[in-house]
Amino acid sequence: ASVREKQAAALKRMLNFNTSPLKNTAAEPVWKVLIYDRFGQDIISPLLAVKELRDMGITLHLLLHSDRDPIPDVPAIYFVMPTEENIDRICQDLRNQLYESYYLNFISAISRSKLEDIAGAALSANAVTQVTKVFDQYLNFITLEDDMFILCNQNKELISYHAINKPDIMDTEMEAIMDTIVDSLFCFFVTLGAVPIIRCPRGNAAEMVAVKLDKKLRENLRDARNSLFTGDNMGAGQFSFQRPLFVLADRNLDLATPLHHTWTYQALIHDVLDFHLNRVSMDESVGSEASPSGARPKKKNKKSYDLTAADKFWQKHKGSPFPEVAESVQEELDTYRAQEDEVKRLKSIMGLEGEDEGAISSISMSDNTAKLTSAVSSLPELLEKKRLIDLHTNVATAVLDHIKSRKLDVYFEYEEKLMSKSTLDKSLLDIISDPDAGTPEDKMRLFLIFYITALQPPSESDLDQYKKALLETGCDLSSLNYIKQWKAFTKIAATPSNYGNSGVKPMGLFSRVMNSGSQFVMEGVKHLVLKQHNLPVTRILDNLMEMKSNPETDDYRYFDPKMLRGSESSTPRNKNPFQEAIVFVVGGGNYIEYQNLVDYTKAKPGKRVLYGCSELFNAGQFIKQLSSLGQK
Repeated sequence: ASVREKQAAALKRMLNFNTSPLKNTAAEPVWKVLIYDRFGQDIISPLLAVKELRDMGITLHLLLHSDRDPIPDVPAIYFVMPTEENIDRICQDLRNQLYESYYLNFISAISRSKLEDIAGAALSANAVTQVTKVFDQYLNFITLEDDMFILCNQNKELISYHAINKPDIMDTEMEAIMDTIVDSLFCFFVTLGAVPIIRCPRGNAAEMVAVKLDKKLRENLRDARNSLFTGDNMGAGQFSFQRPLFVLADRNLDLATPLHHTWTYQALIHDVLDFHLNRVSMDESVGSEASPSGARPKKKNKKSYDLTAADKFWQKHKGSPFPEVAESVQEELDTYRAQEDEVKRLKSIMGLEGEDEGAISSISMSDNTAKLTSAVSSLPELLEKKRLIDLHTNVATAVLDHIKSRKLDVYFEYEEKLMSKSTLDKSLLDIISDPDAGTPEDKMRLFLIFYITALQPPSESDLDQYKKALLETGCDLSSLNYIKQWKAFTKIAATPSNYGNSGVKPMGLFSRVMNSGSQFVMEGVKHLVLKQHNLPVTRILDNLMEMKSNPETDDYRYFDPKMLRGSESSTPRNKNPFQEAIVFVVGGGNYIEYQNLVDYTKAKPGKRVLYGCSELFNAGQFIKQLSSLGQK
C-alpha cells in the first residue's frame, strides 16, 4: 500500500468514528458533520472527494472558525490542529451545546495541558458524556501522489527556504522551525508504519532535522507501552523485513533545479499556471467578441480543475514531455469523436432521428438494437471521457500559450545546455536582450542558472554588462545578490554539482509532427526529446540506496533509531542495497525533481522511491524568496 492509500484509509477510519469501515454491510452510514480547520481541509481535499465524504455519511463539512448553527441531534467529528485558538473554539462549542456528541481528532499530538483545558470546559459545560473520543491522528502531512508528499500548505512561510536561510535568524526560531518539520515527518512515519534508517549531509538544516527526528523516533520506540510502531500498526506495515532508507537533503545543495524551465506536463503546469494541492485554477478564456463600447469588459471566470489519481490520462502523461501530451490529447479527441459518430449513426439507422424509412428488416433491427444498447450503456463512460479531454485540452492550451508567448522551449533548451556544460549555440546576452523572449523573471532565472553552474564566475566587467542588460529588461537583481553570497559561502570545492549529461535532442520544429486538424497550433515550437539524466538529489539517493561509494555522500551521517545506544556512526551496518527509500528536501522542492526521481525509479524494477519536501514552490515563488533574502 502506498502512503497515499494509508493516509486515505486512516481518514476513512476516523470518519467512521475510528473503527475500521466494514466492507460488506449494506447498512446506511451514520449521518454526521465534519468540522475541520484549514490544515485539516488541506489534508483531506487531495485524498477524498466530496462524493466520498457523502458516502461515508458526512452531510456537512464546515470550517471550525466559521459561524456554525447548533445541530443538536448529530455527532460531530473534529479534525483540527491542537492550537490554542482551535482548543478555545472547541471549548466554546461544548459550552454552546452545538452537537449531540463530539469526536475530537487532532492532526498532530495534543499536549497534556491542552487536553486538560478541554476537560475543564467539558466539565463546566456539563458535557463530559458528550465528548465521546479524543484521538491523536498523526496525519500532519499532505499526500499529493502515491509517491509524493509535502508537509503543509497553511503557514508554509514559517518553514520556507527563506525562513531557514535568513541571515538574522535566532537559535530559538531555528529550533521552532526544525520542531515543526520533525513533527510532520514523525507523523509521516507513523502513518507509513515503518522506522527508517536515516542518512543526511553534515552541517546544515537537513542534519538538524535528522538529529531531532532520530531522537523523537528513538524516544517513542523506548516507551514500549505507548509506542506507535509496535503491535497491530506494524503488522500491517508493507515492509516485511526491510526498512526504508530516509535521505534528508538540503535545498542548498542544488539551487539551479528549482529555477529551471521545464518540459514535462505536470512541472510545466506548476511553473506557468496556478496549481497547488492537485488543483489547477485558470481564467476561462472568454470569447473574443468585442464588448459594446463603453460597456465594462467581461469579468474572466476562474475555472478550477482537479487533476486526480482517477484521471488515467493524467496518470499516464503527467511526466511526459509537453509535445507528446499535445499529441495524445489530440488522439484521445479523435477516438472520442469516432465513438460519438457511431452513436449518432446508430440513432439514424434506428430511425430515432428524422423519419423512419420503415424499410428496416427485422434481422438488422435486432442487430442494431444490440449495438445501440451497448452504445447507450457506454454513454456515462463517454461523457466522463469527454470531460477529461476537455479538461486537458483547456489546460494544455493554456500551457502552450505560455510556451509560445515566452519562448519557453528556447529557455529550457539553453538551460539544459548550461547545466550539462554543452556547447552553446548563441550568447546568453542575446537571449537576455531579446525583447520577445520571455518575461523579466524568465531572464532572471536563466541568468541565475548560468551564474550557479558556471565553473568560473564571470569577470566583473562581464557581470556589469549582464546586469545592465537585465536591468534594461526590468529585472530585479536582488536574487543575484543572495546567490553571490550563497556561492561564496558554499564554495563547492569539488566540481559544481554536475547535472548529468542531460542533453536534449532537438527533433526539428513541430510543424510536421502535428497533423493539420489538430487543436494545438505548435508552429515554431521546438520538438525537444529528453534523455534520462540524474539531478543532484536523485544522484545522492542513488549513491545511498545502492551503497555506492562516492565522495559526495561518503561522509553522510547514519542514524538508526532502533539501535539502543544512539551510537552515531557513519558506517552503515546494512551492506545490502535498499528496496524502498524516501528522499526529503528541507527548504522546499519542486515537480522537476519529483519527476526525475520517478523516471529514475522506473528504470529500477522492484524499487520504490518517495519524494517529500517541506514546501512545494515553483520558480516564480522561489525567486521571490531569494530576492527578499538578497535585499540590501
